[in-house]
Amino acid sequence: MLRRRVIPCLDVADGRVVKGTRFVDLVDEGDPPELAERYAREGADELVFLDITAAPERRGTLLDIVERTARRAFIPLTVGGGVRTVNEMRDVLRAGADKVSLNTAAVAEPDLIRQCAERFGRQAVVVAIDARQTAAAAWEVVVQGGRQSTGLDALAWAQRAVELGAGELLVTSIDRDGTGSGFDTALLRSISSTVEVPVIASGGAAGPADFVAAVRDGGADAVLAASIFHRRIHAIAEVKAAMAAAGLPVRLVPQAVA
Repeated sequence: MLRRRVIPCLDVADGRVVKGTRFVDLVDEGDPPELAERYAREGADELVFLDITAAPERRGTLLDIVERTARRAFIPLTVGGGVRTVNEMRDVLRAGADKVSLNTAAVAEPDLIRQCAERFGRQAVVVAIDARQTAAAAWEVVVQGGRQSTGLDALAWAQRAVELGAGELLVTSIDRDGTGSGFDTALLRSISSTVEVPVIASGGAAGPADFVAAVRDGGADAVLAASIFHRRIHAIAEVKAAMAAAGLPVRLVPQAVA
């Protein structure tokens, strides 16, 4: 069985890592390269770097910061924000990313997913889906950093993204983001049960039990969090130890083994 991954997220604005609630009220959390190095040392399986203001500001990814971040952390790095063309994805990969996350641009031009997968391989293409609940079992895709509704059904968009070539999905519940109310396992399950690519859970982690629930109840292959790691509320080793105790396969770190 594949090991479940624990992934810290670096939401970057104006060159700094920030964190808010439901994508607003952002608070400075530190320097991206410094945090990346810390998380790699503490046992993170991967890192996600999201340039969260690139799409609203209609600019490219902050490549210099991506490059500095990649140099400090020798674990897989996914970078998203500001990639609108195949050439821009190439530039992000050259800056040190292992995978590139597409969101707003992919919704605007779905064929971008196919183009990038054909050029770089679907294993390098992650489609990020920011979803807001609209009914008991329905979620709408929002873009532009949570600012713009699309009318797209999140499940239908997930299926189409995979058909076009997405090798992985990063699914964020905007309703849960930064609230510490736990992952939206219903949203995760609705998507993970109908696609055959890994699903990363995002939005709402408060403690180790939430990571367990995301995998056990939501069917997630990986679990992402930000503030609980940035603010040292919980350690990556602690989260992995809880997942292992629940019978989930993880790559333990020395602190968790002890």
